[in-house]
Amino acid sequence: MNHHRSINNGSGTGTRGERANFSCLWLLVSCGLLAVAGCASSNDLSKALNPDPPAKMFSDADSLLSRGKFNRSAAKFEDLDRDHPYAPEARRAIVMAAYAYYKAGKYPEAIASARRYTTMHPGTKEAALAHHIIASAYFDEMNQPNRDQSTTRKALKELKVLKTRYPDSEYAKSAANRIRVAEDTLAASEMQVGRYYLKRGNYVAAINRFKTVATQYQTTAHVEEALMRLTESYLALGIVNEAQTAAAVLGHNFPQSRWYKDAYALLASSGLTPQEDNGSWISKVWKNVPKFSLGGPG
Repeated sequence: MNHHRSINNGSGTGTRGERANFSCLWLLVSCGLLAVAGCASSNDLSKALNPDPPAKMFSDADSLLSRGKFNRSAAKFEDLDRDHPYAPEARRAIVMAAYAYYKAGKYPEAIASARRYTTMHPGTKEAALAHHIIASAYFDEMNQPNRDQSTTRKALKELKVLKTRYPDSEYAKSAANRIRVAEDTLAASEMQVGRYYLKRGNYVAAINRFKTVATQYQTTAHVEEALMRLTESYLALGIVNEAQTAAAVLGHNFPQSRWYKDAYALLASSGLTPQEDNGSWISKVWKNVPKFSLGGPG
């Protein structure tokens, strides 16, 4: 009997006509797929080989930036860096993308882009701007003294780098002012915690906080109180020489301070006067302070 075999899951032999039809169908499908793939590859290749010139891309991104389209501007600058990595405009595009992200309030992206620039192009014309963007992003996110100060410390570090490496840049004066603000914030935070411990009689912990202010933040307004609180804490522990030294340093540097008057009165209530001990850590930290003898507060 001449029964035809049918194709079974592609594994059967089938009739000659069926095999021919199947081959034709497969050929048509294959050609169609190749044509689609060819078109896609051709389009992708054309796009890769014919992007906008770098000067035009930079101009377009800069125009978006000036019109307040910060996110689109940042994306355009990054496109330029990706499509024309060796063009003269590409290097500046990195830092401009960071600036656009900063203006958009996207601080992590701004920091990442600016950090990439400082890593790849240290010491170049735009390096100061890149450091300024990093410092500004951290500075803008600083917390109040009663909150976590990790961002403030990062801001202070970057600001010092900017001021030290680029003292003649247009950003140096701003950096100096911001350094004072950051240090004042950190000192205020240390004082707040120190007072907390002092009120609860944890004098050692309190001293550690006041010591930080007296050693690291001597130019802030908080140092006067810190020296007085050191006098108070050491006296409470019976460490008289340190209490007298703290008061003496306070009186020498800030003779009109109300905190010195408080420290002097506190010592006087115990029959003591301010007196420097050269072996004290306070004396060593304030080693540029000349030796002196004090009477009462002015």
